[in-house]
Amino acid sequence: MRQYIFSAMIIALTLGCSSTKNQTVASKGFMKLFDGKTTNGWHTYGQSTVGNHWKVQDGALFLDAKTQGDGGGDLVTDKEYTNYHLKLDWKVAPGSNSGIIFFVHEDKAKYGATYSTGLEMQVLDNEGHDDGKIQKHRAGDLYDIIKSSSEPVKPVGEWNTAEIITKNGSLELRLNGVKIVTTTLWDASWATLLKQSKFADWNGFATYKTGKIALQDHGGDVWYRNVMIKEL
Repeated sequence: MRQYIFSAMIIALTLGCSSTKNQTVASKGFMKLFDGKTTNGWHTYGQSTVGNHWKVQDGALFLDAKTQGDGGGDLVTDKEYTNYHLKLDWKVAPGSNSGIIFFVHEDKAKYGATYSTGLEMQVLDNEGHDDGKIQKHRAGDLYDIIKSSSEPVKPVGEWNTAEIITKNGSLELRLNGVKIVTTTLWDASWATLLKQSKFADWNGFATYKTGKIALQDHGGDVWYRNVMIKEL
């Protein structure tokens, strides 16, 4: 009887801890952008549905680069966001490249791709992809604009946690709990940074202060999970 009571107490404690953890996440104001089962809330950029290269696999959004046909393209949220804290996990296959693109203005007739307007936090196999040889193109960098202050990225095949926090022009990028990029958008210093980047002459790039969030199809296998957002 004592053993039964002890076991019941352990189970109750475990369930209680799990419940408390879930309540803590909810209390922080984060909402799921991906339910772990469907692609509801997302579509392929410039389309109304999700292409068949993107699949839901073991609770993650998986870009299967081996899938044949024209069902690829970047995934974008149905909704636009302005001030927020985005948090998600990512991992890549050897040699893969992807990115988390934000402040995307979806107008495919005017802007052919998500990166035509949106900023990108790089997702990459640093050692296995050629972009890893380019400064400001490595995992965690604000792509081609600001090099990350450190590289807390995990080995290929392991999950990384990325965070993008933006509010009224301030921008912070975190990787695996480490703050790696901080900047202020749309001021004079920002204009200088853009002039020094490949985007210097891109009309419309980084000009929108509200936009969609995108997960990039760069032709390599990549997984995203636990995609959550808290609007600020």
